[in-house]
Amino acid sequence: MKKLPRVQQQRPPKSSKLLSRGQALRLVETSYLASATALIWMALYYLPVGGAFFRLVLPLPLALLQVRRGSSSGLEGVLLLTMLLVVLMGPVRGPLVLFPYGILAFWLGWSWHRKLSWWLSWSVGVFIGTVGFLVRVLLLSILVGENLWVVITRAGSILLERFIDLLNLSLIPDLGLVQLAALALVVLQEIIFVLTLHAVAFWVFPRLKASIPQPPSLLNGLIGWDPT
Repeated sequence: MKKLPRVQQQRPPKSSKLLSRGQALRLVETSYLASATALIWMALYYLPVGGAFFRLVLPLPLALLQVRRGSSSGLEGVLLLTMLLVVLMGPVRGPLVLFPYGILAFWLGWSWHRKLSWWLSWSVGVFIGTVGFLVRVLLLSILVGENLWVVITRAGSILLERFIDLLNLSLIPDLGLVQLAALALVVLQEIIFVLTLHAVAFWVFPRLKASIPQPPSLLNGLIGWDPT
């Protein structure tokens, strides 16, 4: 009897390039933290409560990603976040997350990953936050068809009037002085906001196997937290 030829079992073709464990973890972390940031942004945009909390934690996931995985992962996270929100919220509202939160998260993550001084990351972060806030006000004004800067100008005018009454000055503020007071309010808000981001990251990140530089000695008493 003739022996039948053996049917050789075909092996599945080997993939030309398999992801390593580190690459897979980096990909999963980027996806999850970008998605978490998108959910926080949508909660900030649509929910009527919790705005201050959502605004505070919004830049932290992408900054954490960059501290843990490097600048390329941080940039991928920002791009993924933007594309995800464009799909979910449209091409106008989605990219608003970049001003200033996305750009600020990338800057803070980049500076913390490179262990830069708090003075540098804080001052540049305040500049990014101020410019991003003004850009967002401009875009939202175009979107709703109203000048939203008027609301901030009124707040600046009220603050200026109270300051004049407190010092008992015989001064009638003109429009330029009111605009300057409104801008000072925005800058002051960003100074407090970016410093709070530094403090929260300094406290939370070491528990997530990441760390940021130590605060300057001048701010040790103000931070007052032990990250270990």
